[in-house]
Amino acid sequence: MDTPIEPTGRLTAIGNQLIDIHLSLREELARLREDTDARLDGNGNGNGHGNGHGNGHGERPGGLRAHCLAFCSAVSRHHTGEDAGAFPALAELHPELRPVLDELGRDHHIVAGILRALEELLAGSPQDAGPADAARVRFELDGLAALLESHFFYEEKKLVAALNALPEGAGTAETLLGG
Repeated sequence: MDTPIEPTGRLTAIGNQLIDIHLSLREELARLREDTDARLDGNGNGNGHGNGHGNGHGERPGGLRAHCLAFCSAVSRHHTGEDAGAFPALAELHPELRPVLDELGRDHHIVAGILRALEELLAGSPQDAGPADAARVRFELDGLAALLESHFFYEEKKLVAALNALPEGAGTAETLLGG
């Protein structure tokens, strides 16, 4: 017989849900970088229609541009959720975490700048996209990947235990973590 999950059991896992969100974003970023590499290698045309060779990874419908914009949106939604939900809740209950939360918030602004740069790079028509565009996207993605990996690791190290200890009624993964 299954034991029902009580609300406190669900809330206990908020820190674990943060890790799951980060894992999903890491995986999606890896796929996006693979799509970009395929575009640089001439195995995709950036709009979801390869040159017959494919990228070996099933380039997403809508191509590199749509995939990148969807990823940027997911990261933005997650960071906006943390800034509005988890960080204020943690700051109130754990004032000793405020310097960490401030640092993570600064990271969010830097990440937002890189996401804006990516979106600007991808603002043109898919037919106009060439290898140089993919190279610039890859450059931005490499910087983003390095920053996000450091950011996620630090956030997980510093916040998971506090998130798992949030009291009942503090919120859901959606309201606290943006996803």
